[in-house]
Amino acid sequence: MGSIISEAALPWAALDSVAPKVCSFEDCGKDSVQLVGGKCASLGELINAGVRVPPGFALTTRGYAQFMREAGIQAEVAALLDGLDHEDMDKLEEASHAIREMIESRPLPIELEDLIAESYRKLSVRCYLPAVPVAVRSSATAEDLPGASFAGQQDTYLWIRGVDDVIHHVRRCISSLYTGRAIAYRMKMGFPHEQVAISVGIQKMANAYTAGVMFTVHPATGDRSVIVIDANFGFGESVVSGEVTPDNFVVNKITLDIIERTISTKEICHTVDLKTQKSIALPVPVERQNIQSITDDEIGELAWMAKKIEKHYGRPMDIEWAIDKNLPAGGNIFILQARPETIWSNRQKTTGAASSTSAMDYIVSSLLAGKRLS
Repeated sequence: MGSIISEAALPWAALDSVAPKVCSFEDCGKDSVQLVGGKCASLGELINAGVRVPPGFALTTRGYAQFMREAGIQAEVAALLDGLDHEDMDKLEEASHAIREMIESRPLPIELEDLIAESYRKLSVRCYLPAVPVAVRSSATAEDLPGASFAGQQDTYLWIRGVDDVIHHVRRCISSLYTGRAIAYRMKMGFPHEQVAISVGIQKMANAYTAGVMFTVHPATGDRSVIVIDANFGFGESVVSGEVTPDNFVVNKITLDIIERTISTKEICHTVDLKTQKSIALPVPVERQNIQSITDDEIGELAWMAKKIEKHYGRPMDIEWAIDKNLPAGGNIFILQARPETIWSNRQKTTGAASSTSAMDYIVSSLLAGKRLS
C-alpha cells in the first residue's frame, strides 16, 4: 500500500503537474477530496481505518482535467451554461443534453485509457475474476460540503464488465457532472461550475443478496443512542432510490439489541441478469416479499461496524452496505460508502445527557426484566 495522498500536499492549483491520473483507493484518505472527490476519498479513508470495503481505483480529477482539455469543449460548455436561470428546467435540460452528448462522444486520451485498462486488469487479478464486475461511481469534489448537499447528483452504474464498458461508463459519469439537476443546484447555491471537478471510482461489485443503508443517528428523531438499518433483497439501488419500502430495524447503540423491527412488503429488487451480465430490476417472488431480508446476526454485525465507523469519524454517519451471497458468513458484509449525516448534525445538538440517559434506561430496564446482555 502506498502513502495516502493528501489534499494539503496537492492543492487544486498544483494538481495538473504533480498528481496521479489514476490511483487505488488505498492511496486515498479524507484529505484527498480535491484529487478523487468525496466518495472515493471516503472509501480510501474507510479502507485505511480497517473497514471491510470492496477494492477499487479512481480516475482522478487530474485525469478528468486532461480529458476535458484534450476534448477541446470547455469554451462550448461555458457558452451553453452562460445566462441560464436555475428555475428554468426546460432550458437547463436542453443545455444538459447538449453538454452530456459532447462529453460522451469524445474519446478518452490514449494515456488515460491505458491507465484505466491496466488498473482494471490488476483489480480483476486481485479479485480472481476475469473481467471483474464493477460499479462505476461518480465522485465530485463538491460532495459533502458544509451547508450544501451535492452528493447523489451524479450518476453511478452497476455491474459493469470489461474494459471497454468501463471506459464508456467513465465518460458517462464525467458527463453527469452536467445533469440539469446538478447545474441548477450549483447555480442556486452560487457555486461556480468551473470550481467543481469530478473523479470516477471503479469498485468491485458485491454480488449482494441483501443491501441497504444505515444511520448512526435516528433520521426521523435525531436520537443518537440508536442505529437505524434499512434493508431489501438485491443491490441497494431500490432502497436508495425509494423504489421500495425497505425492512427497518432500530438497534440500541450500546447493547446492539434490536429494539424495533418492521418487515415491509418488498416487491422490487435489483440484481444481475446472468445472461446479459447487466443490473436489472426484478419482481421479488411473492413468497419472499414479506420475509425479513437480513438475519438478526447480520443486523448485529452491521451495527457493530456502524459504531466503529462513527467512532473513527467522530460524528453521526450515513452508511451504504451490502452482503455478498458468494462469500461465507463472517466475511461477506461490506461497506460501500460512508458520509457524514447532515440533517441532524447541522442542527443544534440536544444535551449529550439525554442520549446517554436513553441508552442507560434501556440497560437498566433490561436488567430488571432479567434480560441477558451480550
